[in-house]
Amino acid sequence: MHRKRIIVAAVLLPLLYVYIMFLPAVFFLLLMIGVTILAMSEFYAMYQVTGIFRYACTLVGVFVVIAAYAASPSLPDVLIFSFMIILIVRLLCKKDPTSTAKDLAAPVIGLFYIPGLLLFQVFLRDSGPEWIILLYASVWVADSMAYYIGKGFGKRKLYKAMSPNKTVAGAFGSLIGGTGAVILLRGIFVPSLPLSYAIWLGAGIGIVTIIGDLVESMFKRDAGVKDSGVIIPGHGGILDKVDGSLFAGPFMYWSLSFPGVLT
Repeated sequence: MHRKRIIVAAVLLPLLYVYIMFLPAVFFLLLMIGVTILAMSEFYAMYQVTGIFRYACTLVGVFVVIAAYAASPSLPDVLIFSFMIILIVRLLCKKDPTSTAKDLAAPVIGLFYIPGLLLFQVFLRDSGPEWIILLYASVWVADSMAYYIGKGFGKRKLYKAMSPNKTVAGAFGSLIGGTGAVILLRGIFVPSLPLSYAIWLGAGIGIVTIIGDLVESMFKRDAGVKDSGVIIPGHGGILDKVDGSLFAGPFMYWSLSFPGVLT
């Protein structure tokens, strides 16, 4: 299994690098649409959201990502409109009012959890593809360091109720990995980023990567599944691979929005 993970990563990572760095921004939008569809499908499968409800919710999720790409000033309106669509679908497709709130919980959470967080990566891409590479590279290094340091030195559990395999040592590994990755890669991709801010940004990414992983573990344990899907051999589902970046994307976007960061 470990060998399969390495082979898949060795094939996919260079392809993704070329795709993100050298193709126009609209291709990144297409990638985000694909991730949105697959990740929402996995999330809804975990919570047994089926039929027209599942397809309608996924469709409005795609609509949210497209609205972010269009840099629409009415994006908050799009989110509210999407929520209204979900309510209307529940109203018309299930005439029994019993369990309305329960029926709506997973679809609404899925809408904000996946496209609602992914849209920040669309915003980051507007500043240049190098920021997307920095984001995913730092998340990947943080995640890898968490795994290997946790496996080698982890004894004390970090949050056993949510993820029994996460350790305090692994969390420190994520912090070190995120910080080191941003420091090393800033010179290649974003030399305008001050070193002091790169340290802060990398440490934050290391922390929120662990949080994003724990959030997805919370959902999976609630739904009673080990992996969100099996679409990537040896790696689980799409949601398993982007859980850390779902939180790291907004964190990086908000961090870079502070005045004077890139000047």
